[in-house]
Amino acid sequence: MTAFELLLFSTDPETVSRYTEAGVDGFIVDWERMGKETRQAGADTEINKDTPEDLRRVRAATNARLLCRLNQSGPWTPGEIEEAVAGGADELLIPMVRSPEEVLEAIRLAAGRCGVGILIETLDAVRHAAQLARLPISRAYVGLNDLSIERRSRSIFEPLTDGLVDGIRPLFTIPFGLAGLTLPECGRPIPCRLLIGEITRLSCGFSFLRRSWRRDMAGREPRAELLRIRAAIERASRRSAEEIARDRAELVETVAAAAGGDAGPRKIP
Repeated sequence: MTAFELLLFSTDPETVSRYTEAGVDGFIVDWERMGKETRQAGADTEINKDTPEDLRRVRAATNARLLCRLNQSGPWTPGEIEEAVAGGADELLIPMVRSPEEVLEAIRLAAGRCGVGILIETLDAVRHAAQLARLPISRAYVGLNDLSIERRSRSIFEPLTDGLVDGIRPLFTIPFGLAGLTLPECGRPIPCRLLIGEITRLSCGFSFLRRSWRRDMAGREPRAELLRIRAAIERASRRSAEEIARDRAELVETVAAAAGGDAGPRKIP
């Protein structure tokens, strides 16, 4: 298994510096907020309000990889890309992708100055996955929250159990990620150990450390806990076929219970 990237959402220079020393692989500054409050109304999501100044502060605090999530593509995109490049971003993340054309435009505007990654979190992106996978992008991440809103799913984890992720995963040869991780023994309603198992089964290359990680890390030492989560990922990557099947069955059962019913395979819209 190749090295697995753990990426942390943070704009606090002290936190960024501490986690750089602890061994986190990169940081994400999040500019996405246009239309997000309306789209995610009533959903248990996190909406950040990071700024270009936040990006510059994080860049000054670390030599680790720095990603900037922009707003979904629109007339503002050229200006955002210029600000992100000027602020030191190594990579852009384009959310709510709906067409290969908008990604190609972002790549053109970046002009080789930084990488361009995408978030697969719309049905249009799922339908165009084969075309998107052929573009010169740096990474692809399945955004379960927005995808579940658009699909009207009962659980954000349904794409992991109903065949959607399994259907698109083989198309991508670049780093592919999904979900968010916390301490191996934590996580609800889906235990993190089961998400780690699914991430390794799908040969993912990265994931995010977000709200649950920050909550579960209270009073803990980052370096030691990052080593523990990496060890859990390594162990999961060495499971036997029988162990993988057992963990997969438990995941499907747990997602179904969290959704209040059957969350097994179904026709993908």
